[in-house]
Parts: sequence; C-alpha cells; structure tokens
Amino acid sequence: MPHTVVERELELKLVLSPERSIPVPARLVYRADDPYAVHVVFHVGSNMPVNWTFARELLVEGVFRPSGHGDVRIWPTKVDGRSVICMALSSPDGDALLEAPSASVSAWLERTLRVVPPGTESDRLGLDAALAALLAPTPADDLWLRDPWPSDETPEGDL
Repeated sequence: MPHTVVERELELKLVLSPERSIPVPARLVYRADDPYAVHVVFHVGSNMPVNWTFARELLVEGVFRPSGHGDVRIWPTKVDGRSVICMALSSPDGDALLEAPSASVSAWLERTLRVVPPGTESDRLGLDAALAALLAPTPADDLWLRDPWPSDETPEGDL
C-alpha cells in the first residue's frame, strides 16, 4: 500500500495582540502511514523548526466549529472580512495564537480526505497483518507444545 504524503506550504499569522501579527512560514503535512495525525511545521527563524502534531479529526471539525481543548484548540472566524482558521497552541514553553487562511487549509484537508477517507484510517495501519504475522506458528512452536518434563505417572522403566 503506497504511503502518500500530502503537503502544503503556507503563511500563517502569529497573533501578538489584537492590532499586531507577524507572518510565520509553515508547512502542513499529512502522511497516509500515520493516518490519524496532521503535522504542522513552523519555520520560526531558528535552526530547528517547531513541530506540532494533532488529530486530523480535530482540524476537520475546527474548520466548521470550535473544537479541541487543552493544548490544541481550533475554530473558524473572520478577521478583516477574511475567513481564517484560528489555532491556539499551548505548551510548557509558551502559548501561541495563529491564523491560517481558511480556503488553503480546507483545500489541503480535502486532499488528505481523498487519500485516506474518514473511517478507513485503521486499514492503513496494517494492524491485522502485523498481528497475524506475530501469531503465525513457527517450527519452534512444536518444541513448546510438547511436554518437556515426564509426568509423575510415567513408569520408572520408561525414562
């Protein structure tokens, strides 16, 4: 089964105050071999990009209505007449409020949903095949199935 990757480069806005925001280049990444997750990579001018991973379902729901709690919250809104998706991210290192263009995020999400439709994610994990391989009998299993110790009922002369 091919492991398709769906990526999209876009510019988010890091909201510093109601009057001020700064652009943050980012990449949305979806991998069919990790079908429940979406990855957002922020390029913040440091040697190492900042990575966030959360449930694709959370982002799908957040395009239409407020979703999430705790570390990741997502909701749709309008800012200066533009439709945006807000992402509030919290970590021990700090909090961030980001705005993403709604049309770009929605189009990218639609592509991920075509690659792995909702409800088929578990098929991509290959758990059934992995479990079958793990539980498949091997020649060494015959050794374990035989009784290695004579029972108490064995006559002494048969030893």
